[in-house]
Amino acid sequence: MDNLKTGTDALFILLGAIMVLAMHAGFAFLELGTVRKKNQVNALVKILVDFAVSTLAYFFIGYTIAYGVQFFSGAEVLAEKNGHELVKFFFLATFAAAIPAIISGGIAERSRFNPQLVATFVLVGFVYPFFEGIVWNNRFGLQDWLASVTGAPFHDFAGSVVVHAVGGWIALPAVLLLGARRGRYQKDGRISAHPPSNIPFLALGAWVLAVGWFGFNVMSAQTIDKISGLVAINSLMAMVGGTLAAWAAGRNDPGFSYNGPLAGLVAVCAGSDIMHPLGALVTGAVAGLLFVYLFTLAQNKWHIDDVLGVWPLHGLCGAWGGIAAGIFGTRMLGGMGGVSLVSQITGTLAGIIVAVVGGTLVYGALKKFVGIRLDAEEEFNGADLTLHRISATPERETNW
Repeated sequence: MDNLKTGTDALFILLGAIMVLAMHAGFAFLELGTVRKKNQVNALVKILVDFAVSTLAYFFIGYTIAYGVQFFSGAEVLAEKNGHELVKFFFLATFAAAIPAIISGGIAERSRFNPQLVATFVLVGFVYPFFEGIVWNNRFGLQDWLASVTGAPFHDFAGSVVVHAVGGWIALPAVLLLGARRGRYQKDGRISAHPPSNIPFLALGAWVLAVGWFGFNVMSAQTIDKISGLVAINSLMAMVGGTLAAWAAGRNDPGFSYNGPLAGLVAVCAGSDIMHPLGALVTGAVAGLLFVYLFTLAQNKWHIDDVLGVWPLHGLCGAWGGIAAGIFGTRMLGGMGGVSLVSQITGTLAGIIVAVVGGTLVYGALKKFVGIRLDAEEEFNGADLTLHRISATPERETNW
């Protein structure tokens, strides 16, 4: 029975890892559909290569920082318990690789390729696992301190803050240090529209992400005996709430409509195992509204050229999700309890601080020493021709 249990657990978390791996295709197509045609190839290549670099950084450095586990023993040892520790690494590596995938959408269309790979290695190898270890492996004493002071540690079941808020808040200094795309904001105050190049691909990316998210959330239980249908239904309700709120607030704009479910899913990750479905619905709806209004404000008023809106979508909605777990997770509002609003706010702020400081240091150093932005001619020609020597529509170059 023990062997059956460990084998089942290994299969369970492996399936989760495969579903979250598929989400990276969603990241790729969401970015491909949003950027202009001259940057579509770059979006596809960047997500794939970032994932490969992330896996190596997490395997050799990050996983050890977060969990104190390394893989430098023989294969016979690694295969113990059906290799459960290995597939757990695979599962969590797909989470870690979401950090550069999130950032990629914010810095699209004007960032250099190789410096971004360096940033990916440092962020996934050092910055992200530092906070991951604090929250999910009780490293460095923050969780014990919060439990002693407030009666409950910081609760983030599937990564609203650990993954999404951290990724979104790392992206913010990267976007600011890069500056806006050339021609986006005019000196006379006019804003040049850069509409999505392919709404069907944008929608495909959002659908792939939404489906994979049920592996992201449900399989965060990591063992079969801890699986909860409540997590699945709460994820569904948050997705629905985010969709309808963004559709209404965005006045039927397809870009907002298809980012709405992602906003809801980002927000529900933290408390999906303890909320009532109605609480999850409200959490998702607030996230949908938050995304629409803050994306519009950041782009049009603050002139923050965050191409896919990753700061409002992941950074702000992720932070809202961390706080929402401390509201809708309480028994008073139908939740399962065991959470403290003070702990949720404190843990969320800690994640934001780590992300902003880490992102500023990494991208600030790269900007100073090697440069992180394409020059004017390269940006005009597009990242596809500049970096990859081919475009997504090669017939344009061959048919004269």
